[in-house]
Parts: sequence; C-alpha cells; structure tokens
Amino acid sequence: MISLKIPTHLAIIMDGNGRWAKERGLSRIHGHYQGVKRAEELVDICLQLGIKYLTLFTFSTENWKRPKEEIRALFELFESYLKDRKEELINKGVRIKFIGRRDRLPLGLVSLMEEMEEESKNCNGIFVCIALDYGGRDDIVRAVNKAINAGLKSVDEVIFSTFLDLDGIPDPDLLVRTAGEKRISNFLLWNLAYTELYFTDTYWPDFDKMELLKAIEDYSKRVRKFGAVI
Repeated sequence: MISLKIPTHLAIIMDGNGRWAKERGLSRIHGHYQGVKRAEELVDICLQLGIKYLTLFTFSTENWKRPKEEIRALFELFESYLKDRKEELINKGVRIKFIGRRDRLPLGLVSLMEEMEEESKNCNGIFVCIALDYGGRDDIVRAVNKAINAGLKSVDEVIFSTFLDLDGIPDPDLLVRTAGEKRISNFLLWNLAYTELYFTDTYWPDFDKMELLKAIEDYSKRVRKFGAVI
C-alpha cells in the first residue's frame, strides 16, 4: 500500500442525500438528516487523520430553486444541529466558519451561526468551513464589490483573494464529490484553480472512512505541478 499524503485542506460536495433516501422509500429530508450525521462523523475522521481544514458544500445559491417545504426543513435541521452539537464540537477543538450569503437566511439560524463562530474561534483541532447559501460566482462578485467599496482601483491576485469568503485559508488540496456527478457546480471557483478532483458514485450518506481513504489514496498517487515542470 502506498504512503498516504494527507491533504491539508479537503473540500467536499456532499451529493446524493435525496437519491439515497428515494432508493430506500424514505423522504428527502430523512436523506438530509443522514447526510448531516455523516458530515459530523467525517469531521471526527478528519481530526484523526490530521486534516487541518475541511470545507463542506451544504446549501448553494442555486438550491433556492428546490421546493419551499424542503428548504424550510433543511434550515430547521441546520438550526437544530447547531443547537444540539455546538458544545460537543467546541470540546473536540472544531473551529467553525460559515461562508456564503447571510441576508437570505432565517434570522434565528444566522444568530446561531455567529454565536458558533465566536465561541469556537480559539479552537485549533480542525477548521471546518460550512458553505451555506454559497455560490462561487456570487463569492467573486461580492469580493469585487468589497474591493470597490474599499476604494481600490486595481488589485492583484493576493489582494483580491483577501475579499473572498475563504480569506486566510489555504486553497483546497483535494475536492471530493459524491453520487456520481462530475462537475464542481459553482463551488469555490477561485479557490479550486489547482485543486485535485476526485469523483465517486457513492452517495453522501454512505461515504464512510473507507471511502475517504480511497479518495486520499488516489490523491496520494498524483504529482502536483502547479504549472511547473517536475
């Protein structure tokens, strides 16, 4: 077996909750519930492996097109999860940061998000970024407007990146997408410029430690050149 190269920053598009539930005759929200449980388990696994940053694509700017009942149930699930797990996550050393827009989210949820960010800011076990109402294009447009509002007339890549949602966080080394789709779906468009991509047919609720190790093993075989000749 090859020696594993553990990515510093792992990003995941957690896809397939609905299809997982449908194949089992369950509701879509039940699939999302299982997806949240899997995400929590994955945080523990990443802590064990020594992964320093984990970014999870939870709800996109395009997901507002889904049925209103499903969206409402999703936000209730997020809010319930944060209330129930906040103290436990902080005790494990999990620092939480939310990326994306907040102006369209329920006020109660936003309040919990801000509370969790503040109370976990000194945790140093793993830095978990949760992309909620996030879109890569929207991230870039908001960054442009921030730069304009700051009075800047020109920027370079380093300066521009400070206006993006992942400011201060290294770009992902590895992006994993579950459930068979082979696209990045408007996720971290700027930050994924040189990220290694891994796609699996496994639905997110079934993506366990063995599946993650398969992804990391595949990543470990790759030579990252960043445009250079090695």
